[in-house]
Amino acid sequence: MNKNDYTYEVSAAGRVNIIGEHIDYCGGKVLPAALSLKNTVYIRPNGTDKINIEWSTLPNKVSIDINNLENYRHLKYGNYQAGCALELQKAGHKLVGCDMYQDCTVPFGSGLSSSAAIEVSTIAALATVAGEKIDPVSIALMAQQAEHNYAGVNCGIMDQYASACGKKDMAMLLDCKTLECEYIPFDLGDYSLVIADCNKPHSLTVSKYNERRNETERALAILQKRLDINCLADVTLAQFSKYEYMLPQPLRKRAAHVINECQRVNVAEQALRVGNIELLGRLLNLSHASLKNLYETTGKEADALVEAAQSHPACIGSRLTGGGFGGSTISIVRREYVDEFCEYVFKRYEEATGYAAKFYNAQIADGLTIKKI
Repeated sequence: MNKNDYTYEVSAAGRVNIIGEHIDYCGGKVLPAALSLKNTVYIRPNGTDKINIEWSTLPNKVSIDINNLENYRHLKYGNYQAGCALELQKAGHKLVGCDMYQDCTVPFGSGLSSSAAIEVSTIAALATVAGEKIDPVSIALMAQQAEHNYAGVNCGIMDQYASACGKKDMAMLLDCKTLECEYIPFDLGDYSLVIADCNKPHSLTVSKYNERRNETERALAILQKRLDINCLADVTLAQFSKYEYMLPQPLRKRAAHVINECQRVNVAEQALRVGNIELLGRLLNLSHASLKNLYETTGKEADALVEAAQSHPACIGSRLTGGGFGGSTISIVRREYVDEFCEYVFKRYEEATGYAAKFYNAQIADGLTIKKI
């Protein structure tokens, strides 16, 4: 592939969620950041009514008809792109035939939102080549709809928003109810953020992700009989303590995670603002324990990876990040011991599970970028 053969280069970021897991679809605030791991789309108009797709990681080539976009849900490769084109079309935007080459450096199944990076970059590329001007927030919302309607994952907005709107060296305090976003310098001082992948394939579509969302919605409906609330994130700790008896298990555990995780995000925001990284690390540990014991989205491999990380003296906090049921962990580690930490965790994790963990060298980066070639 010669990128000079194309007209535009459009990239969108993978993301890491520092804290605030499984609360975006409950109306909570989350604290993600965009990563230097990206999906890049090279695109050019081709004067036809076909979107021709190639990948750097696959031998496959796919051609989809812009007049029949509903017909490609069955595709193993190309269904996400078709779903993105369909959302653009449904929103009244112009589509033109084009050739696109997709190059993804976000590892698939890693819990770092390769799907969001693909969706956001594809929508932005299709809009750009058609001369349509769409702001990043609108692109994120369309990408979320593509995930719902075409991929079948009933996700919140966090992944797509971070992918589209992230800023270099900044964490994002995103209110998922209002889409208000504050950018906070992501400065860990003497510490580094280490991302480790369980390296066990997972899929949110076939996991219990949608089941967890359904459970939180059922818990909300029950609490709304006594509380004037619009989402679970509106429930205070005092209110939950008073009314949790109304919830049967496992709904009580699911709601307890959401309500306490919302509080951890508030504390984490302040810790990051004042540079109290040790407190941030403790909050990561508490978040993982809640995901394991209350939300039950971790699993043997993720727990083993986190336990190995937490047992190293240079690590002050570690947890599973992302939707769960596999994927990646984040750890806050004293910078001078990162190499030693990675070797230690690799060995302990492999002994416990038989899988070889992967470590990603990624920085906090800008989200969506569009370049004319």
